[in-house]
Amino acid sequence: MPTATSPQNAARRHFLKLVAGSGLIVSTTMLPGLGFAGQGFRPGLQLFTVRELMQQDVRSTLQLIANLGYQEVEFAGLFDHPASTLAAWLADFKLRAPAGHTLLQPLLSSPSKVLEEALTLGHSYVVLAYLHDHERADGITSYLNLAEQLNRIGEQFQTAGVQLAYHNHDFEFIPTNGTTPYEVLLQQTSAHSLKMELDIYWAAKVQVDMPLLFKQHPGRFPLWHLKDMAADGGFADLGQGIIDFAPIAAQSSLAGLQHAFVERDHTDDLQRTLEQGLQGFSQILL
Repeated sequence: MPTATSPQNAARRHFLKLVAGSGLIVSTTMLPGLGFAGQGFRPGLQLFTVRELMQQDVRSTLQLIANLGYQEVEFAGLFDHPASTLAAWLADFKLRAPAGHTLLQPLLSSPSKVLEEALTLGHSYVVLAYLHDHERADGITSYLNLAEQLNRIGEQFQTAGVQLAYHNHDFEFIPTNGTTPYEVLLQQTSAHSLKMELDIYWAAKVQVDMPLLFKQHPGRFPLWHLKDMAADGGFADLGQGIIDFAPIAAQSSLAGLQHAFVERDHTDDLQRTLEQGLQGFSQILL
C-alpha cells in the first residue's frame, strides 16, 4: 500500500493541487504510479498535453510527470523561465528533454538563441512545430523557400551537435501541383540538415501510408508523436482509439526512431490521459 510519502501519493497531491485552479476535469481515483514495460525506448510526454498545468507551476508539473513514470519530455515553450532553471528542475526529477519545439519566426530571427536554449536543456533535436497560415500562404513556393532556410539553419545547428527537425500536421500531405508540401521538404532538404518528427495522428487523418514513407525515406523519422484518433476523427487517449499502431511500430528501426512522445491536444480527463498514455506507450513500443 502506498505510504504518505510515496511517489504515488506525492504525484496525487501535486496533481490535485495543480488541477484545482485549472478548470480541468479529472477522475477521483488514486494515481497508480505506473511503471514502464517497454524495451529500448524511454516513455516520453509532449508537454503541450499539460500546458494548462505548466502555465500554473512548471516545476510541480515536471515532478508530477516524473512521479507517474515518464522519463522524457518534449518542451512546447519555456513558460517565461530561463532554460537554466528548467534544466535544473529536469535534473531534480531525473527527466531528460531530448527535444523541444520552436516556431519559424524565432528560428529565423534568433537561431543562436534557440540553439543556446536547446544546448542548456540538453536537447538533441530542435523541432519546427507549426507553420502559421501566412507562412505557407504561397503554397509549394512557401515550402521551397522554407526548405532552403531549414537546410541553412540545420547545417548551423549541426556544428553544435543539435539536429533540426520538422513536425507535421495534416496540411503538409495535401496534394498540390503534383506533389505535397511534405514531399517537397523531404526532397529539397538534406537528411543531414533536417529530420522529421512524425505526428501519427495527423498523418493518419489524411491516410498516409507511414510504413511506405519509412521505406521511401529510411532513417529520416527519429521522433514520433504517439497520438490516437477517436472514431469521430477527434482525439483519443493512446491505445483507446482507432489507429492501428502495430504496422507503424514494426518499422521503427527503418524509420530511425529514437524518441517517442505521448500527446493529446485536448482531453476531458487529463489524469486518465496521462495514465493511459504510459500504458499505450508500453503496448505500442514493447
